[in-house]
Amino acid sequence: MVVGILQVELLIEWAGSLKDKRRVVLSLKDRLHREHQVSVAEVGALDQWRTAVLGITMASNSVPHCQGVLDGVLSKLRSGRDFVLNDHKIEIITGT
Repeated sequence: MVVGILQVELLIEWAGSLKDKRRVVLSLKDRLHREHQVSVAEVGALDQWRTAVLGITMASNSVPHCQGVLDGVLSKLRSGRDFVLNDHKIEIITGT
């Protein structure tokens, strides 16, 4: 089994409230799940208006497949209109 973990930090510079931030995060979570079949959760900076930290995970039977899907997610995040990708970290865990 292979588990891929992608942690991203997004800047939502225009957000004036937590409600603005939540709208962006919810829309993004739904889109990523629908288009890439990954699980997405907000895992940090919960009370900050302009910063969102998301954890994105997937399980697979192949490291290249897992890496490819997470690279696709990163590509989508780099071209976001409502936010800027500030930082990211990918980890691939393999087990027996």
